[in-house]
Amino acid sequence: MSALTGIRVLDVSTVIASPFAAGLFADFGAEVIKIEMPKKGDPFRGLGPYHKGEGVRWASMGRNKKSVTLDLHFEEGKNIFLELVAKSDIIFENFRVGTLDKWGLDIETLKKFNPDIIVVRVTGYGQSGPYKNKAGFGTPANAFSGMTYITGHEDRPPVSPSFSLADYIAGLYAAMSAMMALYHRDALGGKGQEVDVSLYEGIFRMQEILVADYTLNSVIRERKPSLSGTSSPGGTFQTKDGKWIVLVCSTDRTFEYLTNAMNRRDLLEKFTLNKTRLENDVYINGLVNDWVMSLSYEELKTISDKEGVPVNLIYSIEDIMNDPHYKARQNIISMPHKSFGEIQMPGITPVFSETPGEVKWSGPELGEHTDEVLSSLLHKTQEQIASLKEAGII
Repeated sequence: MSALTGIRVLDVSTVIASPFAAGLFADFGAEVIKIEMPKKGDPFRGLGPYHKGEGVRWASMGRNKKSVTLDLHFEEGKNIFLELVAKSDIIFENFRVGTLDKWGLDIETLKKFNPDIIVVRVTGYGQSGPYKNKAGFGTPANAFSGMTYITGHEDRPPVSPSFSLADYIAGLYAAMSAMMALYHRDALGGKGQEVDVSLYEGIFRMQEILVADYTLNSVIRERKPSLSGTSSPGGTFQTKDGKWIVLVCSTDRTFEYLTNAMNRRDLLEKFTLNKTRLENDVYINGLVNDWVMSLSYEELKTISDKEGVPVNLIYSIEDIMNDPHYKARQNIISMPHKSFGEIQMPGITPVFSETPGEVKWSGPELGEHTDEVLSSLLHKTQEQIASLKEAGII
């Protein structure tokens, strides 16, 4: 039995954040029914990069989900959706604020069909506030959160993440929120409820340093390609053989390990405390830089691992694919794929001892499970299903 056996999720969202949250439920055994527009489907299906003209990311994002086509603009489409709501536990949606209400699928209507339903709403800026109606996408959310401002070099433009960081973090918050709502409902005897998740707040929650430093010290943090005033030494360095590595000493004990690795125990006499090291950050990082440049990466790795110094090569995807630890942890799995033969994708995380997750199938074809769900779950006849198809509702 899987960890989430018996939980049914309706994923009526598109692209990344909310579908990712639903996908995490699917990884651990929940039945996730993905509602998609007939003929169009989730736009994520068409996002690049491509192989043989087909988007390669859908296989992972859609894995373990059942694809059901349903047009909610039709009255009968809404009625079928409400029948599904009556038999489900959670809805993940990421329409603009008020969209479902306009379609006659407001929370009161949903609760009439299922008083215990949990509705997780993911938007760019949340369900309230002056920006609630702004279009929500990950890159603008990164900027709005304050993260982009502090990322990069101070003499160059700010740098946005090269992947959808805000979306995936929001997806984690959405999944966590749904689990908390389930626990409150099922373990504590509570009610179903709505959950309001925004793209920017997940990242902003992780930046307590910005808030505290500004409100207490009047400091507006600027871009620095380092740890930016939190601990010293640390940052990005290059080895003698041209490898880029990161090294960090977030604790005084770690700095002691570093002095052992560098054979510079004399540094402990003056720089035992992180506060003192931060006051001399340029000097100490200069010493570390010279030390790293005197060694090949393998020499550095051997010494650092022996002494307990946190050092790692800055990995490319090629490094990741060839790394034995990634292999041992099954971080990359291979799944059958209709068009590509097989496709590799990230494995299941986290690891459970008793109820591990499983990838049962890669992203389904559009509408692949429509007949199955409508007939087995809603008990629609083949004639009814054929009529729905003819009308363009499914």
